[in-house]
Amino acid sequence: MAYSKSLADRIRWGLRSNRNVEEKKMFGGVGFLLNGNMLVGVWESSLIVRLGPEQGTEALKQSHVKEFDVTGRPMKGWVMVEPDGLDSDTELAKWIEQAIQFVGMLPAK
Repeated sequence: MAYSKSLADRIRWGLRSNRNVEEKKMFGGVGFLLNGNMLVGVWESSLIVRLGPEQGTEALKQSHVKEFDVTGRPMKGWVMVEPDGLDSDTELAKWIEQAIQFVGMLPAK
């Protein structure tokens, strides 16, 4: 299945002022990296968000959020936000900002 190009466009718009973001095709979708570290991405129609273990566990309590698991092995600290949880640009911006807070603390690659 192809990934949601409209969601990718919304992410690009949300990250437009960040100079340290790179876009890469991966896992049948597209990923956005901050200083070489995966930040957010699109897989099918869902948003993939890297939050770290603690924030990832907290995020799973929200509706429309589930573990990021496309291989049968869930990735701790990563979540998938289903389309119904991304209706507004404000909701998307919140997820992007949470990812930036975590990934921005990681060493650059």
